[in-house]
Amino acid sequence: MIRVLVVDDSALVRKLLSETLSKESDIEVVGTAVDPYVARDKIVQLKPDVITLDVEMPRMDGISFLEKLMRHYPLPVVVLSSLTPRNSETAVRALALGAVEVLAKPGSSVTVGDIGKELVRAVRTAARARIHKREAPAPDAPPVSFGPLRTTHKVLCIGASTGGTRAIEEVLRGLPGDIPGTVIVQHMPPGFTGPFAKRLNGICPQNVREAQDGDIVVPGTVFVAPGDKHMLIERDGGRYKVRIRTGPPVHHQRPAVDVLFQSAARSVGPNAVSVILTGMGADGAAGMKQMRDAGAYCIAQDEDSCVVFGMPKEAIKADAVDEILPLNKVPEGIVRALQGLMVGT
Repeated sequence: MIRVLVVDDSALVRKLLSETLSKESDIEVVGTAVDPYVARDKIVQLKPDVITLDVEMPRMDGISFLEKLMRHYPLPVVVLSSLTPRNSETAVRALALGAVEVLAKPGSSVTVGDIGKELVRAVRTAARARIHKREAPAPDAPPVSFGPLRTTHKVLCIGASTGGTRAIEEVLRGLPGDIPGTVIVQHMPPGFTGPFAKRLNGICPQNVREAQDGDIVVPGTVFVAPGDKHMLIERDGGRYKVRIRTGPPVHHQRPAVDVLFQSAARSVGPNAVSVILTGMGADGAAGMKQMRDAGAYCIAQDEDSCVVFGMPKEAIKADAVDEILPLNKVPEGIVRALQGLMVGT
């Protein structure tokens, strides 16, 4: 049984979330809290497995509480945020602090019925997540210099889901600013991918942007797939171009990692390096297998450093992976692959 504590200052939202979660046979709402101070006492008393957390609350905002929680009493947290530009940026900050997922909060434009299935899925995912105590941030260190990279006609493709926002940040910060053109699919709701790219652009050495249809993939630039849109890459003469498309979800996801990876297998082939990071489910495994079969070099994050060892595990089972690395070694593995110094060669 998954024990959940609902933290929200709205009595109506607490009631709606509690009723939605309590309908599931494997979930029990053990308590609710109107603000972080009440939540702190109930966490100690009730020992929940998962917390749902509002962003805007009296006495202490949800982000300040989350930061304290991750340092002193780390627990899986699902954040609920109203869909406004300011709250979207705050939600991305919550993911960076260690929240497992962010969902749109029920309100005037989003009903609890709209997010009911997503809420239940997020709570189940959070219950399986590995959450580690978050230490105070260390001083920024420059990326390791690996020497000149073979960037001509190379493309780096990265896919991630649960826990991926922090993992992607660590990978990009460990890479030089002149890495080959990079395309990233991170499972994230619409409205959050823009602030996510903006945050990465401010802290990573590369130019990071939310992708738009027709963007040219060039060294030093990282494109993040927009929420609720698939991203593909295609050859356009002697260069590569991003394509943004609608279409049905794949593995219940849009954007889907498989859609990106399969397009890279077709268009980039052996000039691609593929990385699959932490995440629930199997998205990316089939596409990575196609990339590997097409000659790309494929890297998976290892189990111990994953928040959820789902997507990398499925890629490994599909014989789609050349190398398995802890997260802090993934940048080095990427650069080795780009330099042609792959393991076993």
